[in-house]
Amino acid sequence: MDQNLLRSYFATVYEVLTDSGALRLSIDGEIVKDEGGLPDLLRTRFAILTAYNPRSMLLPRRVNEGRHQVMRDLLVLGCYRVEHCVGFEDEPEGVWREPAWIAHGIDREEAIHFGRTFRQNTILYCADSRPELIVTDPTCDKVGKSYQGNWRVRS
Repeated sequence: MDQNLLRSYFATVYEVLTDSGALRLSIDGEIVKDEGGLPDLLRTRFAILTAYNPRSMLLPRRVNEGRHQVMRDLLVLGCYRVEHCVGFEDEPEGVWREPAWIAHGIDREEAIHFGRTFRQNTILYCADSRPELIVTDPTCDKVGKSYQGNWRVRS
């Protein structure tokens, strides 16, 4: 995988709404020694999935929104609790923002399947408080190859 693309994936900030307010996080943090100090969400099993801009190709907004809604409907039909989140660049001049879904309790292999089906380069998967970036597009790397991250809660 291209190292610049990999760095940008690790630096992506995800904003998630929780019961205690907005939570901003990324996977470019230091090793977490006390998982009990992490927010509740980060101690569960989930995937962050999107259907926007397959294989990094910019699509018209209406097409992206339609694909994204289809993904949500399939996740709900699979009996997953689905919540909205958004990924973005945390740079003052950054303009990139991409809606995503948090699929709670989804199995790793099924999450990879969603990433492949919707032609995403990678997905973000979390189990046992450990996030991993998983390749889902064979043009980037071997499907299933993962890059281990560490949670970073941002203010």
